[in-house]
Amino acid sequence: MKTLKQNHVAISTLLAFALIPLSGFATDVYLPSFPAMASFFGTSRGDIQLTLIVFVVSNGVSQLFVGTFLDSFGRYRLSLVSLIIFALSSLVITLTNNIGVLISMRIIQGITAAVIVVGKRAFFIDLYSGSRLKHYTSLFSIIWATAPIIAPFLGGFLQTYFGWQSNFYFLGIVTLIILTMEIVYSGETLKTPQPLQPKQVLSVYASRLATPDFTVSLIILGIAFSNVIVFNMASPFIIEHVFHGSAVIIGNASLFSGLAVLLGGLLSKSFIDRSIFAKMMLIGPFLLGVSFLMMVFMVLFPSLILMMSMVLLLHIGSGFTFNTFYTYALGRFSSNAGIASGITGGGAYVITSTVSYALTSTLEVHDPLTLGASYCISAALTSITFILFSRARKRSITLQASAEPAM
Repeated sequence: MKTLKQNHVAISTLLAFALIPLSGFATDVYLPSFPAMASFFGTSRGDIQLTLIVFVVSNGVSQLFVGTFLDSFGRYRLSLVSLIIFALSSLVITLTNNIGVLISMRIIQGITAAVIVVGKRAFFIDLYSGSRLKHYTSLFSIIWATAPIIAPFLGGFLQTYFGWQSNFYFLGIVTLIILTMEIVYSGETLKTPQPLQPKQVLSVYASRLATPDFTVSLIILGIAFSNVIVFNMASPFIIEHVFHGSAVIIGNASLFSGLAVLLGGLLSKSFIDRSIFAKMMLIGPFLLGVSFLMMVFMVLFPSLILMMSMVLLLHIGSGFTFNTFYTYALGRFSSNAGIASGITGGGAYVITSTVSYALTSTLEVHDPLTLGASYCISAALTSITFILFSRARKRSITLQASAEPAM
């Protein structure tokens, strides 16, 4: 097996960072093409939105389990195979006119993206530790936020000049380029493979999920990310049908949304040494207040600029929350890095897909007011779950202190 060479660690680290936002690119690059794809496939808005939901669900569920195989069989070979399959599925999507094939390929892309991203998160835990690892993990959500910034803006340009298929040509070509560089510069980083023993694996999963502060942090992560997913699903149709905007405007709106998420992540990172409780005591009321104001403003003064102003503030809060709890969850356990990484990312994605689907189907988000209502509900859920997290964390600290031997 090809192992990572010491003189390739730096470039391999850059490649790992380049693949962290892959799932974000796969969800965001084709957002401006939603209306055009609905017309091309002769189907409803809901069916096109389903292609996003099935990706998120398959990606999230897969992340829960692929860590086991990554800890047993290594990161490198599974990542290479997944990159090849992801690229091929992108090509199939460009050639089909069948909505069922499109949905099937999106499920495959969700699974392969999970293998790639979980493997790369584990890569950092394999190679780094201490403050350096904490620094890198705090960058994950910031790097991930580059996808919502770049992808929709690029997608709007591609849709306008080359059609919706060009989005998936782009995904396939970029994946093949990174695959080539991975073959040349990367290698296996897993030093001690874990035996694939079902009972032991289930025991690890059970111990992680039985840790209350960790589990509740996953719920908060999922709710924070659901804000972005609901906006991604609803905004193309709101901007086109309500405000009569073009694909380029849809892309620009998503670009500013992504910038807001990135800014929130950067703000969280700048307060990395502050207590997680102090952070959330500020951000919880902020999310509740802005989401309530958005509903009021969308009744009194409905406009695209005002809607996006509120969305940007809310996505700053979502990015802040996501970065804070993502860093916490990834650093909660140091052993079985693949499983820990998979549970963190997968658990958050499963919760995200559940909350997103529940909000969009219950509220039927199709205009600025119902979009504001979805933010208001998610802000309330975030506040409630943070109260639960605070209690669980304090209980964990008390138990750790009582377990330490007296001096």
